[in-house]
Amino acid sequence: MFKPQGIIAPVLTALDDNEKFNPEVYKNYINYLIKAGIHGIFPLGTNGEFYGFNEAEKLEIIKTAIEAADGCVPVYAGTGCVTTKETVEFSKKVVDLGVDVLSIVSPYYIAVTQDDLYRHYATIAENVTAPILMYNIPARTGNNIDYKTIKKLAQYENIIGVKDSSGNFDNTLKYIENTDSRLSIMAGSDSLILWTLLAGGTGAISGCSNVFPELMVSIYEYWKQGDFEKANEAQKKIRDFRNVMQMGNPNSVVKRAAQLRGLGTGPAKEPSNCANNPVIDKALQDVFKLYD
Repeated sequence: MFKPQGIIAPVLTALDDNEKFNPEVYKNYINYLIKAGIHGIFPLGTNGEFYGFNEAEKLEIIKTAIEAADGCVPVYAGTGCVTTKETVEFSKKVVDLGVDVLSIVSPYYIAVTQDDLYRHYATIAENVTAPILMYNIPARTGNNIDYKTIKKLAQYENIIGVKDSSGNFDNTLKYIENTDSRLSIMAGSDSLILWTLLAGGTGAISGCSNVFPELMVSIYEYWKQGDFEKANEAQKKIRDFRNVMQMGNPNSVVKRAAQLRGLGTGPAKEPSNCANNPVIDKALQDVFKLYD
């Protein structure tokens, strides 16, 4: 079964000024990330604004990502929906496109128990053949997937790991220490990449890699080489950018940064577009000076 590892980019979805998907720019942007050393791409994650597209648009975006990757790196596709039935149906359509891994965020908006979460993921695993990377992001979903729930779900071989975007390192440690050693635990908070690797994690799905891919990849590569000092230096460098991300909707700030860097990804979807915020723009320009 596939093993997620390295630095995966949750790819920003390229849009024109009318918020329409721009496939050619998207392909060019993915090629830029691959050339920068990214170990995988992840269309339609939080940074890809999955919440802003209908099913037909999502399928077009994922198909375009697969074409752009062209087998050079694995493709992780976000297929999580609010209901179990919808997630299963959409995931099957995405599997038919040829993705390597499904990234499935826990249900959002509705209140769910741990038993609900278990049934949700168990049903998906029983009905979809592709590898599944669970996605825990309680700040956005309103629920945290407990490590005991993940331990129970490890009985399904196609559940291969978890992306933990809780920002709670103790939560990540519980996943690593108390679930199943075959599961890949990946950092979802960029400030915890090195520490997750040192604790036994396998990598990260890094929003910052959309703007500074070489820097984020270097954290993993230095760690892999056993050079903790350089890995830690790279890890610390992203703090200033992370601070700016807290000045607005984080993934919208990342997209604005990419736009200011001339990467062609276009604006974030309204209402969380940061393009008319001079304070954020100034802060981002100051960050660029530190890295250039």
